[in-house]
Amino acid sequence: MTEAVGTYLFLCGSAFVAGVMNSVAGGGTLLTFPALTGVVTPAVANGTSTVALLPGSFAGALGYRQEVAACRKFVLRMVLPSLVGGYVGAQLVSADKDAFARLVPWLILTAAVLFLVQQPVVRWMRRHRPDREPGPLTQLGLVGFQFLVAVYGGYFGAGIGILMLAALGFLGVGDIHRMNAVKTLLAAVINGAAVVEFVRAGLVDWRYAPAMAAASIAGGYVGARVARRLPPGVVRWAAIGIGFGLAAYYFVRQSGAG
Repeated sequence: MTEAVGTYLFLCGSAFVAGVMNSVAGGGTLLTFPALTGVVTPAVANGTSTVALLPGSFAGALGYRQEVAACRKFVLRMVLPSLVGGYVGAQLVSADKDAFARLVPWLILTAAVLFLVQQPVVRWMRRHRPDREPGPLTQLGLVGFQFLVAVYGGYFGAGIGILMLAALGFLGVGDIHRMNAVKTLLAAVINGAAVVEFVRAGLVDWRYAPAMAAASIAGGYVGARVARRLPPGVVRWAAIGIGFGLAAYYFVRQSGAG
């Protein structure tokens, strides 16, 4: 009984801190996913983590509703590739759970690298904003890029925000606040589509998901309250350090198992 209580407290604590991180700088998956791998398989950990963090994603999107309304046409254009790609990515996990387990170190390393390049990408966007809307072919290419981002997001998810910010900046969607709004909404759509497949495939451990979801919502609320006081850079570098450390840990553990 004591061990079970300790497990719940640990998982809910990781979800709470993940909610704070997602509100301030992103990277919450880098906490909830490895925390869950201690009690369930990697594929189930991935599905359960996605379910746990999904309410916070939609809450964040709701908070940006005014900015989203300002670029409604673009959002509608990107919803379909986000939905389809998120579902396809989740299907890839359920189709080959062993392959997902083998890719875990690489997925975490990819996420850490994406967070590492986040600030340089944002600075580049501010200096190279397009002065006119891209042509139809460019926009079609960006829809295709969004589909690929969504596939990755449905498969694992950590770091999709920076990929979308790069595309949104290239398209000239608006200022950084509007891009953050669109990114947050599309990430929620991707994760929502992935959750449908994870639930269907039985890749969600319902012993932990509801409590972790509640903790992540509380963390998101706290994160939104302290965001103005806590430098996002501190949280981002923490996520980067956690990501590289976890990638190294999983690489070593995988090589030892082999």
